[in-house]
Parts: sequence; C-alpha cells; structure tokens
Amino acid sequence: MYYFASDIHLGAGDPRTARETERRFVAWLDAVSRDAEAIFLVGDIFDFWFEYRRVVPQGFVRTLGKIAELTDRGVRVVFFTGNHDMWVGDYLKRECGMEIHTGPQLLELAGCRVFVAHGDNMNIDSQPMLKLLNRTFRSRTLRFLFSWGVHPDWAMKFGHWWSGKSRKRHNAADLQAVRTGRGGGFDASLTEPLIAYAREYARTHEVDHFVFGHMHFARDYRDGKLHVVHLGCWEKNPAYAVLDAAGRLTLKTLEA
Repeated sequence: MYYFASDIHLGAGDPRTARETERRFVAWLDAVSRDAEAIFLVGDIFDFWFEYRRVVPQGFVRTLGKIAELTDRGVRVVFFTGNHDMWVGDYLKRECGMEIHTGPQLLELAGCRVFVAHGDNMNIDSQPMLKLLNRTFRSRTLRFLFSWGVHPDWAMKFGHWWSGKSRKRHNAADLQAVRTGRGGGFDASLTEPLIAYAREYARTHEVDHFVFGHMHFARDYRDGKLHVVHLGCWEKNPAYAVLDAAGRLTLKTLEA
C-alpha cells in the first residue's frame, strides 16, 4: 500500500492545537506504516521550516522521531516540499532518512503512473504577484543571504508571521467556499487550476492518477480517464489517499 498526506501544518495555531495536530499525525503514521510500502508527504508538513547549516526549528520531535523509526524499519518516506517548508536542507534526509523532492515527480507505483506535486506554483501565469513571490522565495541567493544575515530567532518569528498570513488567506477562502458551495460544502472551482494543469499535462503524458496538496480541500475528481485527488488540510479537513496493490487510488477521511 502507498499512502499520501499533505498540509499537516505542524506548529500552526495555539500550542494546544499544534500538539493535538501532531499527535494525530504521528498516530496516523504509526497506523499506516503497518502495511505501507511507502508514505508520501506532499508538502506543507510543517507550517514553517527554515534550515540553517547547523540550526533547525524547535519542536516536531514526535514527528521526526516517528519518521526516523519508520525509515530505520525500512519504510520508505518521501517528502515533497511545499510553499511553507520549501527551505529544507539535508537534515531531514540525513537524520530522519527521508527522500526529498523539491518539484513534481511522475512515479511508477503499483503498476500505475502517479503524478505527485504539492501544487503551489502550478498554473499561476494569470497571477503575476503570486508568480513573483514563488520565484523570490525559491531564490538560492535570497536563501543564502537570509541564512547568513538573519538570526534564527528572527527568522522563525518572520516565518511564523508569514505562514499565519497565508493561513488567514486560506481561511478567508474557506469562508467564501462555505457561502458559495453546493452539495459538497465548498466551491469546487477552487481546485480547478490544478485540475486544468493535470488535464493539460495528461494530453502529452500517460498518467493514471494525479495527487496534489496545497488547496486545503479534499476532493476526488474523475472525468473519463483523468483522475485527480486533492488532499485535505489536517487543521479542518484531515484526509489522505491510499493506492492499493491493484492500482486503485482512494481518498479517505481521517476518523477522529
């Protein structure tokens, strides 16, 4: 079995909420590892992560310890960076045994071709400001200057402030979605940019399933041969996906 989860946002919210989210995530990791061939963490696992050469953020010891335990047991854990945790170095690979990907991957799993990506920088040509921010935050030069010129305490303070702003934008979108949603309780059009990306990509590539995070809405979209799964945000709509040995990809809601 192959498992997919994203947008855990570890460290977000007040300390009690953050601890509860982490406990739930660690319990999920423990449960799925019993039959997992691989676990794919599809971005924004941390609400903010900036890794200096010799300094990493405080916290997340339960999560990092569990992942290290799983990889020591031979469970493959693959981490795709998201817009909240794109600034990883080699710490998570070296200390926890995770595989790190900073961009989309087309994978061969269970006899299927599965396209996996966080999705934050896809199909955004019509949003020049967002495109500029993505290019800026992914700049190696900026990252180098930030790591050498900003004390870690100030870096963490800035990062959590910026991440909080991002969550507020998502929360505003959530509220608008509830107001305009039909049937499923949210406006499904919010996921359309990534579906459009998948549809265009599938014209020139053979893909059985697409898996995206980022949008914070769990959705299983099918249109003919096109199959796109959006993973939910664990703060409000915890969901994950499972790919079984027969190549069936299923979206599941995490039980409380």
